[in-house]
Amino acid sequence: MSVDHPVPSVTADYAQRVADDLSANRAEQERVRSELARLQDDLVRLEESEQVLTQMQKVLGGTPKRTAKQSRTRKAAAVPAARRSNSKAAAGKQAAATGRKSPKKAVSAKKPGEPTWLKVTMAYLDVQSEPRSAAEVSNALAEAHPERAVQVTVVRNTLEQGVAQGLLERSKQGRSVFYSLAPAATDPSGA
Repeated sequence: MSVDHPVPSVTADYAQRVADDLSANRAEQERVRSELARLQDDLVRLEESEQVLTQMQKVLGGTPKRTAKQSRTRKAAAVPAARRSNSKAAAGKQAAATGRKSPKKAVSAKKPGEPTWLKVTMAYLDVQSEPRSAAEVSNALAEAHPERAVQVTVVRNTLEQGVAQGLLERSKQGRSVFYSLAPAATDPSGA
């Protein structure tokens, strides 16, 4: 006596395997995204701590010691401007903002009276009714200042510099970070 048992086809087996692999892939993507968000939060906290410690070191009269990695990074003009404080830092800040590699070229090419990124960013946030993300600020500045090379990393560093100076406030909504003008923000002319 023969019993009619359904025999799964090869196509159905492969379809199920692909569906399982796709599900596992998506779950892994979500895990990696969560880990990345956690690491980004850790990095922001570490950068803030570094800024506070650097300011404390300046107040105490110590000179900052650089690691070999920091020295190499500084030579490559990739150190965010918020971490430098001498006259070369201003040139490096402008070089980073305009996408140029040489601080000397940035100084000679700087237009007189051109506002700093912090001033431009604060002016933009001052007229906003709600906090904005670094990407939103970057896009708005790119539209408002087409003559300047706007980079999201430069804007993000500028926003963090404003937070460190008490001129801006940072808030989190889920995994997103938003910035707004601090209620008692002063003129950043010293920045």
